[in-house]
Amino acid sequence: MEELTTNDGTRLVYRDSGGDGVPLVMLHGWGQTQEMFRHQVRGLSPARRVITLDLRGHGLSAKPRHGYRIARLARDVRELVDHLRLECFDALGWSMGVSVWWSFMDQYGTGRIRRFVAVDQPAAVAAVPWMTPAEQREAGAIFDVAGLLELGGALAGPDGERVLQEFVRGMFSGPTDPEVLAFVAGQVTSTPSYAGVPLLFDHCAQDWRDMLPRVDVPTLVIGCEGSHVSPDSQRFVARRIPDASLHVFPADVASSHFPFLENPPAFNAVVEKFLAEAV
Repeated sequence: MEELTTNDGTRLVYRDSGGDGVPLVMLHGWGQTQEMFRHQVRGLSPARRVITLDLRGHGLSAKPRHGYRIARLARDVRELVDHLRLECFDALGWSMGVSVWWSFMDQYGTGRIRRFVAVDQPAAVAAVPWMTPAEQREAGAIFDVAGLLELGGALAGPDGERVLQEFVRGMFSGPTDPEVLAFVAGQVTSTPSYAGVPLLFDHCAQDWRDMLPRVDVPTLVIGCEGSHVSPDSQRFVARRIPDASLHVFPADVASSHFPFLENPPAFNAVVEKFLAEAV
């Protein structure tokens, strides 16, 4: 593990596998850690340089009392790639990590990104009132604004730990490997509620539909049958991003929000095939 300190004094912990070739920078989701990608670090790094990061407030990184917004996390990632002097890299985001990359592209452009992999993230998580029912469905909205406020309040309340574990359990469907579930449930405890709740609100309040047509690098969108994120929302994302490819894992391959943990060989093969294609 290595560290860098951001311009606002926050210590971030990252892992760099080293090696040759185009680096792959991987960003985890809300409440999780870079350990989500432990099978990818091992499975992909023999052929490429893999870089993972604990976002602020997560994992081994510092947990200050400020900066829990998607835009600030994107700034942190910009500082990481600057720190590592990456002028050309591949980007992979999962869940909230996709939103961080969309914010990165929105603010800093795509000039340094060679290829982009977006894993299981709706274009808009909260169904705001000014979206039509059809727009809410195609964007992949998971709950309405009232539901988001209720969840945030419950996570910040005295029974927050139980609510958090139920929230995580809801990201799995069908038969679940108890070791995978226990691992995910353990990792999510690293983020304190004072960090997680405002970040979840900011993350879920974003609407990235206008950003999708401006993603002008080769893109692979990955969905998963059985995830709490509708595969139809991933089809929508793939349609809106110019010339994007789509891969939806069937339920007999992976049946949760965590295909990279459930079936690492299948996930790694899809990602490696896409990254190996000539631009």
